[in-house]
Amino acid sequence: MTSQHSKASVAAISIFASGGMAAAKFAVGIAIGSLALISEALHSSIDLVATIITWAVVRVSDKPADHEHHYGHGKLESISALGVTALLYVLAGGILVEAYSRLREGTPPLTISAVPFVVLVIDIAVNLWRARALHRAARETRSQALAADALHFASDVMGSFAVIVGLILAALGFWWGDAAAAAAVAVMIAALGLRMAGSTVQTLVDRAPEGAQETATAAIRGVPGVIDVERLRVRMVGATTFIDTIAKVPRTYPIDRVEDIKRNAQAAVDKVFGDADLTFTAAPVARDNETVRDRIMVIARNSGLAVHHVTVHDLGAKLIVGIDLEVDAEMQLDAAHEIANMLERNIQEEFGADVEVDVHIEPLEPELPFGVDAAPERVHTIAAALTEYAARGEIHDIHNVRVRNTDAGEVVNFHCRAAPSMSVTRVHEHVDAIERALRRAFPSVKRVISHAEPPRA
Repeated sequence: MTSQHSKASVAAISIFASGGMAAAKFAVGIAIGSLALISEALHSSIDLVATIITWAVVRVSDKPADHEHHYGHGKLESISALGVTALLYVLAGGILVEAYSRLREGTPPLTISAVPFVVLVIDIAVNLWRARALHRAARETRSQALAADALHFASDVMGSFAVIVGLILAALGFWWGDAAAAAAVAVMIAALGLRMAGSTVQTLVDRAPEGAQETATAAIRGVPGVIDVERLRVRMVGATTFIDTIAKVPRTYPIDRVEDIKRNAQAAVDKVFGDADLTFTAAPVARDNETVRDRIMVIARNSGLAVHHVTVHDLGAKLIVGIDLEVDAEMQLDAAHEIANMLERNIQEEFGADVEVDVHIEPLEPELPFGVDAAPERVHTIAAALTEYAARGEIHDIHNVRVRNTDAGEVVNFHCRAAPSMSVTRVHEHVDAIERALRRAFPSVKRVISHAEPPRA
């Protein structure tokens, strides 16, 4: 059963219960002339109106956001609760005026019988059941309207007890007992309205729920990749917790990894709040453990430049940086040189004017054109040559050799093996020697792509 259906069902049942009990108390109150019982009947009538409003509101408040209501329709519950509060104050004022009039002028004795006591006991039992059902539904669905309704019926129990006390006093000959009980009912109604108004107004002015900011901040800080939470705001709209945060993330992270952090943050707040809507703004910041190479790569990425082979030499008094910068192969030298100068200036702004920067300009490798697999004989010839060149060094087991013909020339891919303890630098040197030898022997080879791996276990 959906939360909306649950809320609507509980509210609908309460309508029939409120109507039946209000009619019974009003009829008995008129019959015996009890202001307290009539006041309690009027209170139940207000509850009936409130329940009808609640039933209508919860059918709308759970509708999703639309182009006119970007935060959904949950605030309708708060507005309905505020309207019911106003009705309670009107009722409490009328009862107090009538009770004061009777206390001042006196009242005729009541016609006491067992009937009003039976009605009130049944009313107490019904209200206890309704209050419990509504409170449980309000807690499960986080509905402010249902919570207000539950509070109504809980207060009705106290009101019914006050009426019973007043009737007992009247039966014992204390003529003022019924009017005093009516005044007590009015005071309880006013106190209930004050409590409801305070809670409702706090929601309407977007006061953050108690402890929500600390809970949300802790949940987001616990997400891997989040360095800190710079700002976080929380507001409630109906049952949904809206969270707006600015979180610090490493500036070296790529966009897709930042998106993963956002998704994990949403899952984290959903776990603690149930129904949460998170607006996550990532603020990239530098970490204390960033290397010089990391900082240079950030500068290049922010400038939209493709760089590789970044070398850094720290001479103590001076920092020397070397970079390979890739630009369009058809770009004119003066334009490429201006891009290189811009990169140098950006690096000097980051590290200081005394840093020495050398930028090597390279043509950006174009995408290789469409190709077809070479003939088996050609693949065999290339594979044999690769095996021969590998035997001169520490590379062995040339396998998975593929040769493809393209308009730009031949493209060769191969796998090979090396000792697992060999360093990456050493493996690269040996493989690079094989690639150079192959291109010297076969000028038609445009590119060689190798993959080194350890021996099979």
